Amino acid sequence: MSLKAGIVGLPNVGKSTLFNAITNSHVEAANYPFATINPNTGIVNVPDERLDFLSNLFQPKKTIPATFEFYDIAGLVKGASRGEGLGNQFLSHIRECDAIVEVVRCFDSNEIIHVMESVDPKRDIETINLELAMADLATVEKRLASIENKARIQKDKDSVKEVSILKPIQEVLQNGDPARIANISEEDKEWLSKNYHLLTLKPIIYVANVSDNDYMDIDNCKYFNIVKEIAKKENAQVIPVSCEIEYELSTLPKEEKIEFLNSLGATESGLDKVIKAAYKLLNLSTFFTVGPDECRAWTFRNGMLAPQCAGTIHTDFEKGFIKAETYSYEDIYEYKSETALKEAGKLRMEGKTYVMKDGDIVFFRFNV
Repeated sequence: MSLKAGIVGLPNVGKSTLFNAITNSHVEAANYPFATINPNTGIVNVPDERLDFLSNLFQPKKTIPATFEFYDIAGLVKGASRGEGLGNQFLSHIRECDAIVEVVRCFDSNEIIHVMESVDPKRDIETINLELAMADLATVEKRLASIENKARIQKDKDSVKEVSILKPIQEVLQNGDPARIANISEEDKEWLSKNYHLLTLKPIIYVANVSDNDYMDIDNCKYFNIVKEIAKKENAQVIPVSCEIEYELSTLPKEEKIEFLNSLGATESGLDKVIKAAYKLLNLSTFFTVGPDECRAWTFRNGMLAPQCAGTIHTDFEKGFIKAETYSYEDIYEYKSETALKEAGKLRMEGKTYVMKDGDIVFFRFNV
């Protein structure tokens, strides 16, 4: 399952430094606007302590984690929806993403230029979100212009339904607000996502890029608290990160990384939180396959049935699905062996209507 999140923000807020840390790659992170024009892409592992445990337990020849793709998209500027700063090109890159990670500058520095010459997280978020909203508004109004007469005069059923969905979206966008806060059903939002790929309908995480000192005392960081309040109003998540610290962490061996985190009073890096949050933001969960050859984490959307999940491994598994031999991660963690699980009656046989659960460990039986 190929899924990707786009890292967006104004120029020079730390997007490329964040991307470098997430993927431990080395893309350009220059101190001037538009250092990144074409989106850099990187595949990252989704941190999962459960897979580590299973790998230690089964001692497979190889261990394969779930993965997630990040796009480092060039900095947006005021007027991007009208084409300013190569805006149309950048907006098209965001449309290709499943979720948005918006990096917001929350630190002062005389050395790093701010494109608006001052640090103001509220203004920066409003600038980005307004440009995305105006791009979406143009899409919605263009469609309404072509179907409103058909809905009003001809009473075309499909057109009437479409107008009833688009009108509340238009109203929200005209106020400069994101489509995701519109008062329409989740079913209608899903329909919009499939048919229009609206930028402001995509789920979002705010990443507050704070200074090293503020990271150690985040509750008293005034800039972070501003972003936190905005995220709360949008029912969005905000994660504080020091991109410079995270990049340094990403270059360290595992043991040194743990020591560094301990010195910060943290159990996991801010980037691990971002990756996990992006994964959950898209309503994703994980099931596992285990054995002496391979322990592997597989991604699925919540609500998928066992045959569909089998199909993520191979299409033949779904076509010829018979049943799924299943047990939970919590049970294997408690009993420590499949033999003990069976003796305790914890191994289940599930059929075609079984809704997969996060942490399921599965052996699919099929016949083609």
